[in-house]
Amino acid sequence: MLVECYDEKGAEVYEIIIKQIFQDLVLGSSVEDLKAFVNPDDPVFVLAIKMKKTSNAIAFTDVANLTYDKANDVTMILIDNENYLPNILKRLWRLFSRDEIYQPNRYQLEIKGNHMDLETLIVDDPHSNLQRRIYDAVFRILPEGFKIIKDMSTEDIVCVVATDELIKDAWIEKAHEFIDELNKGI
Repeated sequence: MLVECYDEKGAEVYEIIIKQIFQDLVLGSSVEDLKAFVNPDDPVFVLAIKMKKTSNAIAFTDVANLTYDKANDVTMILIDNENYLPNILKRLWRLFSRDEIYQPNRYQLEIKGNHMDLETLIVDDPHSNLQRRIYDAVFRILPEGFKIIKDMSTEDIVCVVATDELIKDAWIEKAHEFIDELNKGI
């Protein structure tokens, strides 16, 4: 972790804030590296966080079996991994109303009609979940009042430039430097 600031005490304070927020959100083991740039004279805050690799997205067919009963016009879903049941229900409730999903027992769901296309539905995406948690941390870390934010994130790096003024090119360049350094492991 590196916090750049001309004021050593300010850098130490921000390092403590970042560590505390990461501890509160249990993110320490999910982050590979972090770089921050703070300049109170030129109100800017640049933060780049490299995420560790996560497991692959979980598709519906990885945790459940779908069959279509043509005679009754019902798609039957048999849950193989009960740990994903809350995610499955959450995804299905977004697509259908709760009344359309019949659950005769904890391992079985039924939906009227042919919905075999659900096989490709993503049930859980660890990368997206981690990214969402890191954005939560970023918005807790950013100084209050810095409402102008440019998101410069890449696939595995969350990077933002925040200020209360117009964003300067030099700040964007600083963010690009951080992204390059994190990608190279510097």
